[in-house]
Amino acid sequence: MNQDYILPNNWSIIEEGFNAESVKSSESLFSLGNGAMGQRANFEEHYSGDTFQGSYIAGVYYPDKTKVGWWKNGYPKYFAKVLNAPNWIGIDVEINGENLDLASCKEIKNFRRELNMKEGWYSRSFDVVLKNDTEISVKTLRFLSLDIDELGAIKYEVTPINTDAKVVFRPYLDAGIENEDTNWEEKFWETLSIKNDENKAFIVARTLKTKFTVATFMQNSILVNNTTADVLPVEVKKGTSSISFSYEIAATKGQTVAIQKLGGYTVSTNHEEDYLIIAAKKVLQEAQSLGFEELLNKQKDVWSKIWEMSDITIEGDVKAQQGIRFNIFHLNQTYLGKDSRLNIGPKGFTGEKYGGSTYWDTEAYCIPFYMATKDQNVARSLLEYRYNQLDKAIENAQNNLGFKNGAALYPMVTMNGEECHNEWEITHEEIHRNGAIAFAIYNYHRYTGDYSYIPEKGLEVLIGIARFWFQRATFSTHKNKFVILGVTGPNEYENNVNNNWYTNYIAKWCIDYTIEQIHKIEKEYPSDYTRILNKVGLSTTEISEMKKVADNMYFPYSEEYGVYLQQDGFLDKELITVANLDKSQRPINQKWSWDRILRSPYIKQADILQGFYFFEDHFTKEQLEKHFDFYEPFTVHESSLSPCVHSIQAAVLGRMEQAYTFYLRTSRLDLDDYNKEVHEGLHITSMAGTWMSIVEGFGGMRVKNDKLHFNPKIPKEWNSYSFKVNFRNTIVKVEVNHQETKVSVEGNQEMDIIINGKKYNCHAELISASKK
Repeated sequence: MNQDYILPNNWSIIEEGFNAESVKSSESLFSLGNGAMGQRANFEEHYSGDTFQGSYIAGVYYPDKTKVGWWKNGYPKYFAKVLNAPNWIGIDVEINGENLDLASCKEIKNFRRELNMKEGWYSRSFDVVLKNDTEISVKTLRFLSLDIDELGAIKYEVTPINTDAKVVFRPYLDAGIENEDTNWEEKFWETLSIKNDENKAFIVARTLKTKFTVATFMQNSILVNNTTADVLPVEVKKGTSSISFSYEIAATKGQTVAIQKLGGYTVSTNHEEDYLIIAAKKVLQEAQSLGFEELLNKQKDVWSKIWEMSDITIEGDVKAQQGIRFNIFHLNQTYLGKDSRLNIGPKGFTGEKYGGSTYWDTEAYCIPFYMATKDQNVARSLLEYRYNQLDKAIENAQNNLGFKNGAALYPMVTMNGEECHNEWEITHEEIHRNGAIAFAIYNYHRYTGDYSYIPEKGLEVLIGIARFWFQRATFSTHKNKFVILGVTGPNEYENNVNNNWYTNYIAKWCIDYTIEQIHKIEKEYPSDYTRILNKVGLSTTEISEMKKVADNMYFPYSEEYGVYLQQDGFLDKELITVANLDKSQRPINQKWSWDRILRSPYIKQADILQGFYFFEDHFTKEQLEKHFDFYEPFTVHESSLSPCVHSIQAAVLGRMEQAYTFYLRTSRLDLDDYNKEVHEGLHITSMAGTWMSIVEGFGGMRVKNDKLHFNPKIPKEWNSYSFKVNFRNTIVKVEVNHQETKVSVEGNQEMDIIINGKKYNCHAELISASKK
């Protein structure tokens, strides 16, 4: 834990007291999103202190040219920037001739901000004494509409405390935006037009290279004592890429004056370019007809429906409850499944680090959450996203690796199917991501029971991936086995190693699973079988050759320790455990050189435990225990994806104290800033792992033989917990306390459910009296 200023609360993230040192962290933590756009929690008014301004539009990106010292064949041509979009939230405020700026005022009192996760809004309030000795009270409330996802709304109130005041609100739009991280300090936007009409303004801007066109818009209204006043701007200022209005209001002491600002984006991905302003006016017209309060009420209603299905309740542990709701809230802010062209970026709408919108995190961590808390079509859309980019994956393997015959290597990072990660060592060594994409197809069928995706689209993806592994493996005459050389596993603290166990294992599994599906489709879907094999040119001879690779894959193993080795050279390292590492050296990725990290035994996230998580049924509990005990002491958990897997595995082993500790780390990774990097943005995709750590870890949920299984456990710190899952279009609620487990099925349906190994036929409510 590296920060502890967020107040414990079941439904809100709350900060009290102004601290300039935490501004950037709070901008991340209090971020807003609605699946179509999002923004960091920047102040509306001008702030001259250290800040990270960020607004983002889903699917809009910029191909920043890769910057490297020495070019290597295979380097991606660009690093896709999650693009900082034109700013619509800005409202400069002037009081009696002085600008409001929390970085330069005399005194700040009663500062408070709240992110209300239950209702989906963000607020701030504070009293401030300006340099001219005017004291005012400020209250703001902001939300991004889930109902009208091109729209956001702000209410900004000012009340003079010690004197009458001339209040000037200057709402503005600014398209002259730069990213925090640019390789060449390039401008990413060009402004095409700036227009205004009474209280409305529009800036149309286009991204260079990618040619996304966006209309950023605003409409303002002034209120005095909560009543709309007929006030027009006294001044309109247009710059080369900005526009601002000035509204002047005379406020008596104690009188509240406010500006309501509606704003947002219409984008050429959803509208004809010539009609972006017309589309924006329609959004504003609809919003204006509803009014701010009704828009807010609709926001609360939509969030209520989301929470009805996705909430996890925890009784007796407020920090644990706050942590899981924070994770679920941001997952739903980032992706709602409305647009199949979109995916779940690792920072969502909270920052720019990493670039790209799609990592293997989606398939490995996020799909289980969306399968269980949404309609299964949402998860299917995430699978189809990869199918739609299969051609690009084949091009990637062909053009960069020289592979043939339809072998597919999916990108480590992508926006449109092309690889856009800027490190050669990651893009062409961390090939295990191919396996997660195949596993997601298997996992989707296992959970939903919907096999139709595989003959329709999935098998083509599986064949491309299997062909990749077949061609990537090398036969070692020394070992008389197939090996996979020069890779990086999920543990990125070992680069360019040979025979990473996780990579070899998932490669074998992918080939075996693909061949199994080929035979199944041949028997049960003959027309699809003929269509697919003709399309991809797959022969029985090639299938046989692929099978030989899978059957003869090499897996490094230590007879001395009785464990699979992360890679061939792991035991050559100086095996000093994390417990013996000086705390002043943590996190090592911020304190050590990369060379020192690569020579160390320290694990960013466990490769082998990830494999044991995916393929739990392939190993005994005793094997899991032995590998957990061997590798966890070397694991520094400096990947956000690490603690959740360890929490699940510790729960399987009945080590609830460890499982609980890892759960807190994953659920409060950002709230408590474990890795000292929350100012850069939140870890959105690992948040799905937090959900898994409760549902699959403590709840012990598994799908076996088409049946839902639970093996519930409960941390001693909790009184009870509950969650819902949508299993094959039936809503199942699970409630666990220290005495019993209750399972109920909604509606008139019935279902066989296995709890602690015993089958129950569940109609309405089931009580298992087993002790926890």
